[in-house]
This record gives sequence, structure tokens and C-alpha cells, in this order.
Amino acid sequence: MDLFKKCRGFLSDPAVARAMGYPMSPTQARANGLYPFFIPLDQTEGTEVTIGGRRLIMIGSNNYLGLTTDPRVRAAAAAALEAYGPSCTGSRFLNGTLALHNELEERLAAFVGKEAALVFSTGYQTNLGTLSALVGRGDLIIGDKENHASLVDGARLALGKLLRFRHSDMADLESLLRSLPETAGRLVVVDGVFSMSGELAPLPEIVALCKAHGARLMVDDAHGMGTVGAGRGTAAHYGLTEDVDLIMATFSKSFASIGGFIAGEAAAIHWIQHTARSLIFSASLPAPNVAAALASLDIMEREPERVDRVNAVAQRMRTDLRALGFDVGRGETPIVPIVIGDQLKTMCLWKGLFDAGVYTNVAMPPAVPPGGALLRTSYMATHTDAQMDRVLGIFERVGKAEGVL
Repeated sequence: MDLFKKCRGFLSDPAVARAMGYPMSPTQARANGLYPFFIPLDQTEGTEVTIGGRRLIMIGSNNYLGLTTDPRVRAAAAAALEAYGPSCTGSRFLNGTLALHNELEERLAAFVGKEAALVFSTGYQTNLGTLSALVGRGDLIIGDKENHASLVDGARLALGKLLRFRHSDMADLESLLRSLPETAGRLVVVDGVFSMSGELAPLPEIVALCKAHGARLMVDDAHGMGTVGAGRGTAAHYGLTEDVDLIMATFSKSFASIGGFIAGEAAAIHWIQHTARSLIFSASLPAPNVAAALASLDIMEREPERVDRVNAVAQRMRTDLRALGFDVGRGETPIVPIVIGDQLKTMCLWKGLFDAGVYTNVAMPPAVPPGGALLRTSYMATHTDAQMDRVLGIFERVGKAEGVL
């Protein structure tokens, strides 16, 4: 059998596309103007973008604090580019560690309240490297069924076994933990803020269960860092920093860069540093990205009002979208889903909003459970009230036109 047969089928055969969880093939979607992926941006200015000469209000970005356009962040990146160049041309393990990397790690550890931190070149690599380094044969990873794909893939790469509990179902988690052999190392892994729903993990209950059953706890705070807990993440939000063993986050959201880090007990971080394959066998984070993250961290510490502002914007949108009749789920963070369910209707709503000047994201399997679909909206501290007024008006008009309201 030709290995590429499935590729050609997915491209043009509706039946193959439906079997993969999409309502139509990419060829069909493009022909009908309903292809919402890989759209090239001509220009981005944070809250607004230009596509094909048209300006759209961006409510699909993870730029929660609006720092990607901050001149202080850009100046720091430019200065590092001039001083160090665009690449470190080596891995952290060998010749790719700069004094900037060490400075960022020390600052991040202090920021999240842990002994040590370790910077990776992407957030995805952080989860792959951390889980595969810590969890060996005979060990167990216990993860929420709606964990990010990088946590699932990190568990697959690890030599231990992955067990999954129903989303935020504490009875199911407790049942799993009770069933585990006491001789196995156990690591419970959850998103702090779930990336599609915007829901917070119930950390107080999870911490209590981990303590009762001798399990370690890792929280992926990619979407919580900079948005909750005065910007210090989900553990800080609940006052549980001391009780969460490992805190992970990325730089591609609030930190206006790319990369990621894991923070925790110094001995655990030292172990990961010497055994994480995604760290040892990847080139290190370039200096401009490190400098951008450091400058963003400076601003986060000095201007905590940005965290208040992004949450105020999101709460206003959550309230007003719900009042219009949209299902916005149960979240309480800057991520506000528009839950539709029907995939074709979701794509049509996306297209109507896009044509009217609002950029959102379509989420389908595997980002959401099979058969489901939603529009993922997310907000920035730099969004203006006038922009949100316009977005709400467009949502009402398009929602009615597409039969969603």
C-alpha cells in the first residue's frame, strides 16, 4: 500500500476527511471559502492585523498582556540580536548556554516561587523533555483527558504508563490513584488553564488527592502564567505554590517570545537538565528570544495592572456574549470559547466574522473532543473598549445571520 494514499484522500475525499474528524476535505473547504487554517498575516499590530490589505480585530491571539508590540520588549530583542547574533549554534548541554539563559532561569524560579528553573527552546519540548526524563519504566503518569497535546506526547515518549481521568473529575482521579501500586512512581499532570475552554484546573482538590496517595504534581501553566495569580500562574492563584511540585510555562503567550521552562526542586531540575533528550539534542533558545522573555518578565513584575486589565476585558466579553445568547462555557480566564458543537455551522460563523473584520480561531478534533467544535476567542490587556464594542456588534449581527442566535 502506498504510504501517501491517505494523504491524497484527506486532501480531496470528503469521506476520508470526515473519518479524521473534519466536516469536509481541505479542497472543499477552500473552494467554499471555509478553510480557517494557515492564514498568512501581512502585518500584526497586536490587537489588529492586516490580511490581504484588510484590517481585522484580533481576538484569536495568546498575546495576553499585549507585550509583543511593546517597544521595550522589541528593543531588548534587537539589542540581543546585535550583541549575540540570531543563533547559539549549539545545544544547552554543550556550547549553547549563554549567561542570559542562566539569568532568565534564576529570575523565573524566583517569579514562580521555586528553587530552580530550566529553559527549553519551545514549550512543546519542555513537556516532552520533562515527562520523558522523569517517568521511567514502572512509573505512572496520571493526566486529565483534556490535557494539552504536548503533555500527551510527552507521556507517550516516556517509558512509564499513561493513565487518564475524566476532565476535572476528582472522583475519577481518586479512583485511579487508589488503584495504583505503592511501588510505582506517580506523577499527576494537568493544565493549569485549559487552552480551549479557559477553565481552571481544580488544584485544591488535586493537591489533596496527590498528598493522600503519594503522587507528585506537575502543572502546565502555558495559559495561566501572566493571566492568573497576579501573573504568577494557577498555583499562585490558589495559594498552592508550595504544594505543586513542578510548574511549566511557555514564552509564546504572555512572555512575547518563544520557548518554555520547567521549575521545581533543584534536584529534579538538575536531573531533567542532564537527561531530557529534547533539551540535550536541540539547539538552545537564541539570545533575542531570551532577551524578549526577560524584558517581558520585567514588565510583568512592574506593571501587574496588565493582568487585571486582560481579565476585565475577558470578563466583559464573557458576560456580554452570554447575554447575546452564545454558549461561552464555564471558564474564568482570558480564553472565552464560543461553543457551537456543529462543525459546519462553526466554520460558517468563523467565515462570517472573518469577512466582517473579526479574527477568531476554529477548534476541532483533536483540539476538542470528537464531534465537537467551537470558536476560541482570547483577549489582550491592550484591547480597547471601542474595539470590544465593535466585536460584540459584529458577533450579534453574524450570529443571527448564520442561525447561531
